Amino acid sequence: MSDSPSQSHPPSDAAPSSELNASQIAALRDAFGMLLDVEVVQETGSTNTDLMTRLDTLDKPVLRLAVHQMAGRGRAGRSWSSEAGSMLMFSIAWPMPHAAHELMGLPLAVGVALAEVLHALDLPVQLKWPNDILRDGKKLAGILIESASKKNGGTWIVAGIGLNLLLSASFEASLGRAVAEAPWLARMNRNALVAQLLNALARAFDQFEREGFSAFQVRWNQLHAYANQEVRIIDHGEILQAGTALGVDISGRLVLQTAQGQVNIVAGDVSLRPVDSSE
Repeated sequence: MSDSPSQSHPPSDAAPSSELNASQIAALRDAFGMLLDVEVVQETGSTNTDLMTRLDTLDKPVLRLAVHQMAGRGRAGRSWSSEAGSMLMFSIAWPMPHAAHELMGLPLAVGVALAEVLHALDLPVQLKWPNDILRDGKKLAGILIESASKKNGGTWIVAGIGLNLLLSASFEASLGRAVAEAPWLARMNRNALVAQLLNALARAFDQFEREGFSAFQVRWNQLHAYANQEVRIIDHGEILQAGTALGVDISGRLVLQTAQGQVNIVAGDVSLRPVDSSE
């Protein structure tokens, strides 16, 4: 399979197809979505890696989508297993005027944007701090944010998204854990679905540039999967904190009510687990 991107160009008169196509996605962009170029490849290692290696040559935001990623990555260097055609896996490179340390709440803002699109498509989901989207308590989508300094100041961010659509029984069994699916989305025109997500994410990045995480804090807390529930904060198998998850603060830190008082947790590489979870 070729790793050369199909280029965005005006759509043909052909009937809409469920095949991923850069031209059809580009034709469905709104005013925010049009800030980005669109690339579609059949197969690559990792769309995040592809974009991270090209940042010095980019002059505008780009969405890069692969039908199949052979070396997808999650947080803390974990691998992200994928199955061709059963997921949406894409990355967006976007220049931010902020320094990297000012972007702590960005993964949560991306989660809000994605969750709001899914709700609008009649798919109720919730957010798990700091970067997962859950359906019925199981992981439906994950977010990976990477960054690099821009030559003229500011930061390039690359946001990777993996969204389960309809997984085969054999693939789900190979994961060794229950995950969520979205069969309703799997029946949608894939190009229309990607365009809706692209438009919402572009709008979210633009809003984050101007207002920071303050524009997303209340919205995130309204979608909080473990609000007022007992949770543990885990780092490499060790319990760092335990308490009641109250929500996130103006910076995107998780506010935890512990026996010793309130503690604000910075994401880093830590993970959140509900107390009754077997994960």
